[in-house]
Amino acid sequence: MRLFKDKHIAILEIGFGTGLNAIITALEIEKQGSIVQYTGVEKYPLKPVEVAQLDYMTALKRGDMQSKFNLMHSADWEQDIQVSPNFTLLKQQKDFSAITDKELYNLIYFDAFGARVQPELWTVTVFESMFKALKKDGYLVTYCAKGSVRRAMLAVGFLVERLPGPPGKREMLRAKKP
Repeated sequence: MRLFKDKHIAILEIGFGTGLNAIITALEIEKQGSIVQYTGVEKYPLKPVEVAQLDYMTALKRGDMQSKFNLMHSADWEQDIQVSPNFTLLKQQKDFSAITDKELYNLIYFDAFGARVQPELWTVTVFESMFKALKKDGYLVTYCAKGSVRRAMLAVGFLVERLPGPPGKREMLRAKKP
């Protein structure tokens, strides 16, 4: 099932971190035939020694993707890198508040540390900039399901729904820009 009508999908990840969302997206794109421009924003990138300790490809049973995962982490910041024919990655090292894109993305993975740890990232102001960055009918998804986060999303115009969460999370939120 395709969530988006367009074959070309622009994704913004708030909190590139370990690159897990990026590599899983790259794996899914192989199946769907979409073309993805993936932008990962991270203020505090992992150190190479931390990346070397990650063993995601073994856990995902996709050792064939290890070189692509390594490329994602070794690629220079602020430059597009062609990870596969259908997946281009742009890593940006900056604070989330510096995002000023307008109607550029179909999907935002809002994967910042939780509202308890970094409350300044879960505000109406931040969600306003996310709303502006999305195209019409675009989605923002997050594992955070706090009521205050949901209310901040609603306040800026998102249509918000609670969904069952992944393992270890009871719920998550999906917000649509109408």
